[in-house]
Amino acid sequence: MLLWISSLRSRRKRAKMKHSLRTLTLGCSKNRVDTEHLVSQLGDEFLLIPEFEEDAAVDYLLVNTCGFIGDAKQESINAILEAVEQKKAGLIGKIVVFGCLSQRYSTQMPSLISEVDAWFGARDLDPVLKYLGVKPDHSKMKYRKPSDCGPGTAYLKISEGCDRRCSYCAIPFIRGAHKSVPMESLLEEARQLVASGVKELILIAQDSTYYGLDLYKRRALGELIEKLSEIEDLRWIRIHYSYPDSFPEDVLYQMAHNPKLCRYLDIPLQHISDSVLSKMRRNVDSAWTRNLIRRFREEVPGVALRTTIIVGHPGEGEKEFEELLDFCAEARFERLGAFCYSEEEGTYGARHYKDEVSEEEKKRRYDILMERQSEISQNFNRSRVGTTVLAIVDDVVSGKAVCRSEWESPEVDGEIWAELPEGISEESLPGSFVKVHIKDCDLYDLFGEIVSVEE
Repeated sequence: MLLWISSLRSRRKRAKMKHSLRTLTLGCSKNRVDTEHLVSQLGDEFLLIPEFEEDAAVDYLLVNTCGFIGDAKQESINAILEAVEQKKAGLIGKIVVFGCLSQRYSTQMPSLISEVDAWFGARDLDPVLKYLGVKPDHSKMKYRKPSDCGPGTAYLKISEGCDRRCSYCAIPFIRGAHKSVPMESLLEEARQLVASGVKELILIAQDSTYYGLDLYKRRALGELIEKLSEIEDLRWIRIHYSYPDSFPEDVLYQMAHNPKLCRYLDIPLQHISDSVLSKMRRNVDSAWTRNLIRRFREEVPGVALRTTIIVGHPGEGEKEFEELLDFCAEARFERLGAFCYSEEEGTYGARHYKDEVSEEEKKRRYDILMERQSEISQNFNRSRVGTTVLAIVDDVVSGKAVCRSEWESPEVDGEIWAELPEGISEESLPGSFVKVHIKDCDLYDLFGEIVSVEE
């Protein structure tokens, strides 16, 4: 306790008696943007402690939780319980929890973990600010400071919620209906981010291809990308979380012809079996999916596709699983992630299906799928050895630049580790674009050397 008091006194003296505050964000990049929007409105009223200073004494800890699937919920609960222990040890004054977990279990959580001082949901951050004694000012949100990615990269959240009702997904009743952010607001936020040094924007949403339907009565993702491309110092635009149903034609065209739009697409397909897709309520079938992948390959030469697969969904037998394996071998996704089906209370699947595949069998199928995919991913990496690529530098670690090309997204894909040329300033590299000659690879990462640094 004496250590905590001493630490707080020292911090407050330096910060003219400001309250100290640290955030902890769990889950997806959409949560990260929410935290950044919240912090941007705090102004100068708090001393912000970096998230990585986990043992720093603070007056407030704000925990942004995830409540999507079982593992994510457990991670959030564990983080809250660890914060409670830090509070008991005198390192944290008050614990404030918000986000998906507390939105989903708003009536249960306060009584289960009573040591938390305040619980809030995910759909409106204003009550969190008011609890902290801050008047909400949404005009400040455009001045947010990106975190977690490299200094040249930021996520741009283009919509909230989802109107779809996939059998396994809890997002619609956690986050609510789909709601697009007005285009002018996004452009203003993007301009501010670029003015602060951001050169790569990653467009995120629960379903990015749905953007604009509620506001403009049309799919407007292509128009948004076109207008973002007019921002002079913005170099790259990347799309995440695209739904395969009714994929916008103009986005496909821009990916082939717009030099600022990365030839990279995150498009969670979940399965290929018609019977499983029907049970998942995905509104697409095998023929549609295969044709869409074919069009991507033909119309956007060199595109890197990332997808997500669910194994063990109700209705997936050995036949359907083998069909899935054959499809993944045929499609040869450059990036693929997989999950074992998790029955989530409140979802269509939990209400209407029996979770009939054992956890052991789900794990077996998962392991087989990922083993097959590892060979595909490594072959993709091998095909790039000997090439020279444009890359953005996220960091410099142990004398090597940690980079990404247009075919790698932060946090979910591998990286390019590049030797530095003589005489280069390590401090000036993060956020810069460089050309890297690829000399070697492993299953996940590429290795090479920087041959030039762009001004």
